[in-house]
Amino acid sequence: MVDFTNNKVNLEVLKQRAYNQRWAEMPEGVIPLTAADSDFPCAPEIVEAIIDYSRKGYFPYIPNLGLPEFRKSISNALKTRKGELIEPDMILPIDSAARAMSVISKAFIKPGDEAIVCDPVDFLFKTNMEAAGARIILYPTKVIDGRIDFSDLENYITPKTKMFGLCNPHNPLGMCYPKEDLDHILSLSEKYGFYIMNDEIWSDIIYPDAEFTSIYALGNERNSRTLSVFGFSKSFSIAGLRSGCVYCTDSSCFQKIVEASEVMSTVGGISSLSQIAGMACLDKCYYWVDDFCRHIMKNRDYALERLSKIPGITCHKPQATFVLFPDISAYNMKALDLTTYLQDEYKVRIVPGGDRFFGPGSEGHVRICMATSHEILCEGLNRIEAGLNALRTK
Repeated sequence: MVDFTNNKVNLEVLKQRAYNQRWAEMPEGVIPLTAADSDFPCAPEIVEAIIDYSRKGYFPYIPNLGLPEFRKSISNALKTRKGELIEPDMILPIDSAARAMSVISKAFIKPGDEAIVCDPVDFLFKTNMEAAGARIILYPTKVIDGRIDFSDLENYITPKTKMFGLCNPHNPLGMCYPKEDLDHILSLSEKYGFYIMNDEIWSDIIYPDAEFTSIYALGNERNSRTLSVFGFSKSFSIAGLRSGCVYCTDSSCFQKIVEASEVMSTVGGISSLSQIAGMACLDKCYYWVDDFCRHIMKNRDYALERLSKIPGITCHKPQATFVLFPDISAYNMKALDLTTYLQDEYKVRIVPGGDRFFGPGSEGHVRICMATSHEILCEGLNRIEAGLNALRTK
């Protein structure tokens, strides 16, 4: 079993290296339960692989389409972990899942097209589709009986609809999609001809009491317009190495992705070290991921119990991801105002809902990252509870 206890969290290093609203950017004494990144070091096999590759001192140009052995490792992992049958030559290694979303948008969206984005969902869908020229159509994400209700999705489709953003599992709601909902979305894609940007970066962080179903479970033939994104930052704690991939089942779509990525001109691409790290992740380190998920489940259950005892807070139980998305609307404060208050007065930082990160439909919520030790999470929740208690007594 991997040790995910508090003594494995090196705050000295994190305060030097962990950016993006995390330890290196926080005022002294503030606990950041913010960006979806882990406080734990990656598996030792990843470090060893990078060192072993580096010892010979050669870092030459590499194949434009990525190292063949890395593409094969990705293909094997997709099949073994998710039942996705993707050939290596339909996989393009790329410098992060975020870059993959940008490439997909550039390859398939033209100015004037419309793209449907769930509200809430991670901001990268809207940001990348909009940058490619799309008019964004926000689809209100309603949760009914523990699942996202897509019954009226067809009403948001027009002749200009070019793409739908599918975040599976969903960030920040932490939900996995049942097969019938994926079938409904795929049927609409088949009927109207729009593409599906299928972000599966969270598909390894599934709680042991839940199950992930990929849209590819409905068959590769039906997924000719599905363009998928995957990365290793959430699963393996290597966000700074920017290692990811984009893949599909249709060769003409793949060629468009390659062209938009600019890898053939060497303007785009992924470093050799990031690919070496990625191979180590997939070939040697899923034991680390599985133990990490068991640790996070304990954090999840503890945090849900704590939050349930705070008056005015409601929070559903996520099936995936390592974030919680509690509803704080009873406090009658903008989420940004509340998170600023908690940081300034109680030395804990969490991510506000609202248009910037998740869409306007996320207002009245905050996101709490649990990818840390039990002790740090406990202290962070103590501070959140103290701050909210103080608000109620004012």
